Amino acid sequence: MPDRAAPELADRSLRGNPVPVAVAGAMVIAFSGILVRLAEETPETVAVFRCLYALPALGALAWWERRRYGARPARERRMGAYAGVLFAADLVLWHHSIDGVGAGLATVLGNLQVVLVAFAAWAFLGEKPGSRVIAAVPVVLTGAVMISGLLEEGAYGDHPIRGTLFGIGTTFAYAGFLLVLRQTNVDHRRPAGPLFDATLVSAVVAAAVGATYGAVDLVPSWPSHGWLIALALSSQVVGWLLISTSLPRLPAALTSVILLIQPVAAVALAAVLISEEPTVLQIAGVLVVLAGVVLATASRRAQPAEPGSAGPA
Repeated sequence: MPDRAAPELADRSLRGNPVPVAVAGAMVIAFSGILVRLAEETPETVAVFRCLYALPALGALAWWERRRYGARPARERRMGAYAGVLFAADLVLWHHSIDGVGAGLATVLGNLQVVLVAFAAWAFLGEKPGSRVIAAVPVVLTGAVMISGLLEEGAYGDHPIRGTLFGIGTTFAYAGFLLVLRQTNVDHRRPAGPLFDATLVSAVVAAAVGATYGAVDLVPSWPSHGWLIALALSSQVVGWLLISTSLPRLPAALTSVILLIQPVAAVALAAVLISEEPTVLQIAGVLVVLAGVVLATASRRAQPAEPGSAGPA
């Protein structure tokens, strides 16, 4: 018989202060862009294998959760599938945006979800963003633009129009994924189940998209697939488990601002690990984004969404 006991000490601790958990998740996924570049595969191939290589670990955790807490409702499984479709779109579009307009601007475009999530959550979930979050939005966006190199010469990539369109698509897909995953992960005790569902569907959708124009390489090669395994276990398993654990316990707008730590950390990691040298303006942008994150999170008690705040099924 499944154990339906109350959440344990760790769950109570996370409920009290989920912000550090979300920050840790954002730091882990900050390695994503570097690992994608090191893999040197097509956007669709990276999306497929990032998800496939994560499934065994997520599946084992989801199985343990099912044995301990019982089966999840069918509605939550359906929402997980919807999240997977959006996540596949997010990954494929983001990787194509990097190819077209460069990693900096593509990251900025993908993270413009901070504006969409804040106001979509207000419109559909009844979560009015606090004054600190509203004030932080223009700050972090200004810093993100500075990091991207948009204000400097030669930062637009080989196909700026196409890359920008892909980046805008990434923004909508990422915002939708965050909101749907947040509604899917209503049982704080078992974050792996919803993430497994989303990852499985994402792998299938990305493979189907890539197969339509021969963009998926299904023959493993080394060291490309070694980097993809690292990407799957770090970002897709550890990073997104941390994020999906904290997501339901934070206002959606605050979570989206915290996730902007990802492009900030990515700049520093790229400088250290693959010898990229950010300009003075980009370093200043890092400081501006950090100031915005501090503004949004300082002296604030994070509260979960109200029980009745979810939108229609």
